[in-house]
Amino acid sequence: MGVRILKGGMLTTVQDLGRTGYQSQGFSVSGVMDVRSFKIANLLLDNPENEAVLEFTLMGPTLQFTSETIIAITGGDFQPTVNKQPVSMYTAIYMHRGDVLEFKGCRTGSRGYIAFSSYLDIPVVMGSRSTNMKCAIGGFKGRRLMDGDYLGFRMKRRYLPYFLSRTLDLDEFDQEEVTLRVVMGPQDEAFTKQGKETFLNSEYTVTSDFDRMGCRLEGSFIAYKETADIISDGIAFGSVQVPSHGKPIILLADRQTTGGYAKIATVISVDIPKLVQRKTDHKIRFQAVTVEEAQRLLMEEMKNLDALRRQIHRPCREVLECRLVAKRLTALFQK
Repeated sequence: MGVRILKGGMLTTVQDLGRTGYQSQGFSVSGVMDVRSFKIANLLLDNPENEAVLEFTLMGPTLQFTSETIIAITGGDFQPTVNKQPVSMYTAIYMHRGDVLEFKGCRTGSRGYIAFSSYLDIPVVMGSRSTNMKCAIGGFKGRRLMDGDYLGFRMKRRYLPYFLSRTLDLDEFDQEEVTLRVVMGPQDEAFTKQGKETFLNSEYTVTSDFDRMGCRLEGSFIAYKETADIISDGIAFGSVQVPSHGKPIILLADRQTTGGYAKIATVISVDIPKLVQRKTDHKIRFQAVTVEEAQRLLMEEMKNLDALRRQIHRPCREVLECRLVAKRLTALFQK
């Protein structure tokens, strides 16, 4: 009862929201890169918010199901197919035993997510099922998925109410240029006034040096007052480091726990999905906002997810219409 990995794709791992509370001991948080897509995948299936999913990058895996389950695929549009027939993203999909899920390629975005109603049978390590590949812990044997691997399910869960309503019309990553909102600091005082203006008024390009650890950008030199070196301190998801070469590096899910370069800003939580769904040569600009504005936007995001949850729990209009027609036909035959 589970899923067989026929092809592992470019980089497919088991992830949840991450392994928090261990950075002081040198363990990266890890977890999903695109938290919004992750939460929507679980939301579509009424899964617990932190239920583990498969995250894949640029090239999706090929999966064969050995038992019935329901899945949801979110993130960039990877043009999924089941048994060679196209299926929709952001939709609950019933999978039968023997069905094969494949992906044609990423039309938009660069990362995708697969949630399972039957829950992946992955052990919890230090409070998380996320894969930390550098430490080789968590996930499936502490590594990316490879051809021939097999993932079991923890339970049989093959029914969801309002099944036909469990679809969302979302396509959020079809842009080659985005503006990322940032909170300045914590070491923005290490940069000159001109350096900070350069950071906020220049266009930067995503380089090929872009993975789960960080995203290196190419663009205008950001000037610092004396040196980019600082006494090492903790690094948050979305921290924008500027080493001595003056080009920003945005640190992501598999970031190191501490760093010794000045951080000019931090990308706000709600904009990180826009960043991690970029591709090489896509353009990025930065816009400064206050902590209060970042918090307000996060609250709006939470309200938006609640609205999506309510939407998929409403009876589908087509179902209601069918029931109405059935009632009218029954009434006619009874006369």
